[in-house]
Amino acid sequence: MSQVSLHELLQEAGRLRPADPLAYNDAIVSAIYGRAGEIASKVVRGPQKPAPDWDQKLDDILTSRVFGFPSMLLLLFMVFWVTLVGANYPSELLASVLFRGQEWLTGLLSGLKAPAWVNGLLVEGIYRCLAWVVSVMLPPMAIFFPCFTLLEDVGYLPRIAFNLDNFFKKAGTHGKQSLTMSMGFGCNAAGVVACRIIESPRERLIAMLTNNFVPCNGRFPTLITLAGLLVMGTASSLGATLIVVGSVLLGIAATLAVSWGLSRTLLRGIPSSFTLELPPYRKPRVGSIIVRSIFDRTIFVLRRAVLVAGPAGAVIWLLANLRVGQDSLLAIGARWLDPAGQLLGLDGCILMAFILGLPANEIVLPILIMSYLATGSLTELSSLADLHRLLVEHGWTGVTALCTMLFSLLHYPCATTLWTIKQESGSVKWTVLAAAIPLAVAVTVCLIVAQTAKWLGLG
Repeated sequence: MSQVSLHELLQEAGRLRPADPLAYNDAIVSAIYGRAGEIASKVVRGPQKPAPDWDQKLDDILTSRVFGFPSMLLLLFMVFWVTLVGANYPSELLASVLFRGQEWLTGLLSGLKAPAWVNGLLVEGIYRCLAWVVSVMLPPMAIFFPCFTLLEDVGYLPRIAFNLDNFFKKAGTHGKQSLTMSMGFGCNAAGVVACRIIESPRERLIAMLTNNFVPCNGRFPTLITLAGLLVMGTASSLGATLIVVGSVLLGIAATLAVSWGLSRTLLRGIPSSFTLELPPYRKPRVGSIIVRSIFDRTIFVLRRAVLVAGPAGAVIWLLANLRVGQDSLLAIGARWLDPAGQLLGLDGCILMAFILGLPANEIVLPILIMSYLATGSLTELSSLADLHRLLVEHGWTGVTALCTMLFSLLHYPCATTLWTIKQESGSVKWTVLAAAIPLAVAVTVCLIVAQTAKWLGLG
């Protein structure tokens, strides 16, 4: 392209110059591509009847204003459905195998005549917590990450970024944040690592600080269980599904809202330009999918979770079994937190469970059940009806379940994600903010919901 023609293009874009510098950049790029197309049409000759352009036909559907979002939501819904439904049986099978190992370890320690507290600390504390985290995290990750990598390999993820780019641009962030947000559905720590694809340090930080607002596979079991409790007695699985889908959409809305706030306060700046050239669709490469999804993502994230969950299990067991008078330290802490919990529509045991569940979101409900039953070790009930009965006996209402769901969705990241943020940002300050910002959002939302329900006289 000659010097004169480029000058003409800039003049043409300048005549249409909008107030928004990003739109001006888009106008220049569009003008360049348009002029390049005109030149190519004059010098390139093809067959009279070219073969159908299937890439273009697919993009006319998957990136259109009418069908783009419905097709994207349908595809992501299918991935979530396959992940949640497909992980149920493997998770139960893995849990039964790992918890049989607990019996073997107990027998071994008994044969060695180890004191009871050693068996409690090592088996009921460390090993049981590790078994829980692995059995809950591994099957969903082993399904979600290959599905996500398959979408990435065939070239669909850039289409998601194209569809969501305008929303993130209006929030003052980068369109690629839509990709890192999608990765967070599998694991927030993996979503934080994926933020490396964003070139701008400012926008990369915004993506890392807000990735937690989309629920990971560690929070999905809690959300699904509580959704089932909210519709208990109506026999409506559709109602529970809609509640979970609503929580996912709320998480996406929170991501955009907090990103908008950060881009205008702590991380103020002009969003960098994002000219996305959609790649052609490709046949999936099975070997690449297996290596990237299992070795680069699943094992990487699981290793970090295991390193955190082991020590956490020991701390939880000690708090549940060390006593001051008649009460355990766990019960004393819950009683101390109860006034704040009641203000948020929760109670002290729920807040204590979330605090002790910092290492892994999967263990929040088991800790809560352990607190209510005072068993001294992580416990799971055999059915949803048993859990419903236990919670009602301890004063739960529909508002309690709703506020617990909201707190679970919006509260601070797990320790694995915080550790990953520290490694990726290299800053303690941003790691602290990554925990403080979601906590402030969760407290504010729960406070508004609980006090509004109280004002309306709802139980």
